[in-house]
Amino acid sequence: MDALKVRNAADVEEVVRAAIAGEQPLEIVGHGSKRAIGQPMATNAVLDLSALNAVISYEPNELIITVQAGAPLADVLSLIDSKSQQFAFEPVDTGPLLGTPGRGTIGGMIAAGLAGPRRIKAGGARDHLLGAHAVSGFGESFKTGGKVVKNVTGYDLCKLLAGSWGTLAVMTEVTLKVMPRPEAERTLVLRGLDDGTANQAMTAALGSPFDVSGAAHLPASIASAETDGLKAIARPQQSLTLVRLEGITASVAHRAASLAKQLAPFGTAEIVDDAASAPIWSAIRDVLPFAADGPLGAWPVWRIVCPPVSGGALGRLLAQETGGEVIYDWGGGLIWLALPPQPDAAAAGVRRHVGAVGGHATLLRASEDVRRVVDVFQPQPAGVAALEARVRGSFDPKAVLNRGRLRRSVAP
Repeated sequence: MDALKVRNAADVEEVVRAAIAGEQPLEIVGHGSKRAIGQPMATNAVLDLSALNAVISYEPNELIITVQAGAPLADVLSLIDSKSQQFAFEPVDTGPLLGTPGRGTIGGMIAAGLAGPRRIKAGGARDHLLGAHAVSGFGESFKTGGKVVKNVTGYDLCKLLAGSWGTLAVMTEVTLKVMPRPEAERTLVLRGLDDGTANQAMTAALGSPFDVSGAAHLPASIASAETDGLKAIARPQQSLTLVRLEGITASVAHRAASLAKQLAPFGTAEIVDDAASAPIWSAIRDVLPFAADGPLGAWPVWRIVCPPVSGGALGRLLAQETGGEVIYDWGGGLIWLALPPQPDAAAAGVRRHVGAVGGHATLLRASEDVRRVVDVFQPQPAGVAALEARVRGSFDPKAVLNRGRLRRSVAP
């Protein structure tokens, strides 16, 4: 396989134009940490962006950072952390789940658009992407957005690039909004709730005036496992329902005490402080109970987004029908489902139940053989699929960029 390592946007333009001329599709990679997500692609050429790794500018006082797309995410997180700042949407590290080292690149973070527990409060990656430089499937550079939060320079193409999995354009540089890191955090822990009752407790917390920034539930079979970040609060055969509060120390302490009183009908809430709280949410964010090196490492994993009110019932139904395990995040709006290996990862049944509540499901981890016969990403209704094809055609008419990664039927 040819690996084409570019040094700048001009190199990217040249490689894309050559791919168009030679009718050779390109696989776009940074560190390759997410290559096992999506439909397997038939290509012999890899466009390697890892050398585009510079921080162009960082203005902590303006809450803005501009970096090249191949910049290591871990390095950028370390840089903004040194200024007590963060990406508020909590980018997911897929490394533990997929068994790949490192945290990938900034470009991969935006292209995947996977957000962590704070998504319910802060929004997703696309909500924090202010601007981008990219090369389209025509081999032409373009710029979208800018370096201000309130940008009115026309149609916001950033929203399309986020979550596009590299199928529309090759990002070379991005500008992102950063936010101050909270001074303190508290996690309220409720024990022994079943999935439905936990769903109600999380809904009550999210509907309260106490500015909740995380709400998750782990059934007893998962909560009692030996998982990094959860060991300190795990108890044998007890489920965990977790609610996070963040902000100024005095405010967080007051809100935690008040919310504990409001949740009293669901049980006595234990309160976990600061340093002990952070690893809990890292484990939830990165789905560590389903890690590739753990006891469920060989099981396919679905990422299911649904209306939060339906989460408890849907998760319980899927677990019972497949013999799998579930983790709930986003107050029940995000379900991680790991299930025993099957040739089709139970795709028909999973999508039938998810579709019945108006949700969608992505097969985030599975073998290549399974991904060849299953639609990894949610199949679209005819009208949406047609719109998607027109958008893709306007960016990449020859489908040279990550051809077939999102849809098995994609062809030039």
